[in-house]
Amino acid sequence: MFNVCLLGCGGTMPLPGRYLTSLLAAYRGSMILIDSGEGTQVTMKELGWGFKSIEAIFFTHYHADHIAGLPGLMLAIGNAGRVEPLMLAGPPGLKTIVQGLLVIAPYLPFSIEYRELSIREQSCVTVGDIHVHTLPVSHTTPCLAYKLEITRMRKFNPDLAKSLEIPVYLWKPLQTGNKVVYNGRTIHPDMVLGPARRGIKVCYCTDTRPIEGLVEFVKEADLFICEGMYGEQEKLPNAIEHGHMLFSEAAYLAREGEVRELWLTHYSPSIADPEPYMETVQGIFPNSLAGSNRLVARLTYRDEPLS
Repeated sequence: MFNVCLLGCGGTMPLPGRYLTSLLAAYRGSMILIDSGEGTQVTMKELGWGFKSIEAIFFTHYHADHIAGLPGLMLAIGNAGRVEPLMLAGPPGLKTIVQGLLVIAPYLPFSIEYRELSIREQSCVTVGDIHVHTLPVSHTTPCLAYKLEITRMRKFNPDLAKSLEIPVYLWKPLQTGNKVVYNGRTIHPDMVLGPARRGIKVCYCTDTRPIEGLVEFVKEADLFICEGMYGEQEKLPNAIEHGHMLFSEAAYLAREGEVRELWLTHYSPSIADPEPYMETVQGIFPNSLAGSNRLVARLTYRDEPLS
């Protein structure tokens, strides 16, 4: 089970009852976080998944509504008993910005591993069993979209292994994709593994205009979490000026990317309630939801062939 939680859904500044956009993902006992606007530790506390198991924090960019909650969050992680190193990753400038913020949280019981990510090309960082892919996007400052992938092992065929007279002690390395040598014979995993199987994919994209490459990046995602800064079509000039998206633009991306489900997030403070705009969104992409504080998805493998 791959659990993801949209901790908040606000952009620019928090509102009563609306925390700033942040995503928490949990898989096999470890968690990663994307963005940490002010109040992130509060909504995490309300969620109840804990703090100690956070292995890495990724940042889309360094505007305050995406990182200003970091000092308090780091103290919460330390108070939860974490002593193992914690990875922080994001666009260039990460270490300078984080060290400035942590002047007010100088005593942490764990060390920090800084990982600056390219804003010129896609990259991938693996945290436990989660593969975190990036895509540089178009905002008023360097910014990244993220894709979280859980890969699924190919199915091992024991009957075929027996027919090839492969001893049982060699099955595990073959299952994990390694070739083995037995009695002078090289045995390749393809000889005993079935076809590739679909994994789980979650995409998180906020603070950008729709750009070339984004549709392919989110292609066939199980869940696409995308900013909807403005609901009104007449706000398109504002969206272009400030590097944001309309609700409808996010819906078109979801439709063209053939994703399974779309959650909108990062609403402008001028939008008190996103629901009045959802009829238009669902007319473009029916399986759309207006994101809300601590909206949770519990994702499992789908037994569907890869396209």
